[in-house]
Amino acid sequence: MADKWGRIPALVGANVVGLAGGVLTAFSASFWTFTLCRFMVGLAFDNCFTMMYILVLEYVGPRWRTFVANMSIALFFTLASCLLPWLALWLNDWRWFVIVTSLPLLAAFIAPCFVPESARWLVSQGKTEKAIRIIKKFEKVNKKHVDPAVYKEFSESCERTVACENQKNYSVLDLFKTPRLRNTTILLIIIWMAISLTFDGHVRNVGSLGLDVFLTFTIAAATELPADVFLTFTLDKWGRRWLAFATMALSGLFSLLATTVEQGIPSATLAILGRFAVNISYNIGLQYAAELLPTVVRAQGVALIHIMGYVASIVSPFVVYLVLGGVGIFGGVLSLYLPETMDKELPQTLKDGEEFGRGQTLWDIPCISRKKSEPKVEVYLKRGSSIVRASVRGEHFRSSLINRSVRRKVVSNSGNEEGVTRKASLTSNHGDNNSSSMRPPSAETV
Repeated sequence: MADKWGRIPALVGANVVGLAGGVLTAFSASFWTFTLCRFMVGLAFDNCFTMMYILVLEYVGPRWRTFVANMSIALFFTLASCLLPWLALWLNDWRWFVIVTSLPLLAAFIAPCFVPESARWLVSQGKTEKAIRIIKKFEKVNKKHVDPAVYKEFSESCERTVACENQKNYSVLDLFKTPRLRNTTILLIIIWMAISLTFDGHVRNVGSLGLDVFLTFTIAAATELPADVFLTFTLDKWGRRWLAFATMALSGLFSLLATTVEQGIPSATLAILGRFAVNISYNIGLQYAAELLPTVVRAQGVALIHIMGYVASIVSPFVVYLVLGGVGIFGGVLSLYLPETMDKELPQTLKDGEEFGRGQTLWDIPCISRKKSEPKVEVYLKRGSSIVRASVRGEHFRSSLINRSVRRKVVSNSGNEEGVTRKASLTSNHGDNNSSSMRPPSAETV
């Protein structure tokens, strides 16, 4: 739904279905009606969250992706998770519990009044004008001014891109048709299955730590806040791959150590540290998948990855911390084989997704990689009796304002000495009214 009809319809639909399934659960009179109602909740669960997550990430640039993706989880998810066990204890009735925890989904009905459709998705569907209208609303709200020429250039660029894509209807199967994108998708699925199994296992095993389950659950849930704050300050400095590896490995290590000590405070402490580490990798995994998959199949791809994660979670009630440790370390190692997304633009088309990360190596670590200096080219121009030096750097060197043609000529003089003369002709396309008279003459480059 999200990739075909838009992020907002999918977001609202998922919340409405979840609301209906949750409330109807309270009125279940048999096992089969209960199962049907929970099936409805299952249709909505995760989608009601990931659709909003994708929508937000598609609206912000690389600089703010980590902040908006993690701070919202840090504040609201942590608060709700910590309140959950005490709400259950206070209500003391599972029917009222499912009703109360379903009612917040009513907010879905007013969401379209405040939340705009994804401009990236609109562009991918050829609805460029509608995307521009939404962006212009942001321009007014933020009290900014954008040159109309920028919108015109953006519109023309989008039309060319859409024309090349021929308005194709994409499905999740397109993620497996090209080699690099297929490898990335498979890695994301396996890694997310490892993360989900570890995370869900930690949540379910708080009752086996020998302490009060309500208190232990609250403390473990509270680790979400420092985990997300930590990510906000480090993810764009240290990158995704190595941070995912380190946190998954640490989660596995703490989980293994929890099995070697006595029950009670020692095992609970190590288990909570493991939960803290897997919280970090869980949020990295959420953001990583949304950044790596192209816009045209992003929602379908993220949904597939999360579905496979829940398949792995089926066995989590039977998994002890010993196995969680091994799974966590395994998932951490696999994350090193994904391309880094820090400071990179999101891939838009399938071709972008296929080419994303090409040239990166396993040992690329953003926080210690040295920034390569831009090439500097000095051009000496001789005009009359004066010599003018111009320095050209980086992108300006590739600009169409300067077109250099160089040819070498061997000149023989009376002393049989050889010299190399390089001749460069410069042309300008500034569009000046006196361009014909202002065009610079040929010059010798020293």
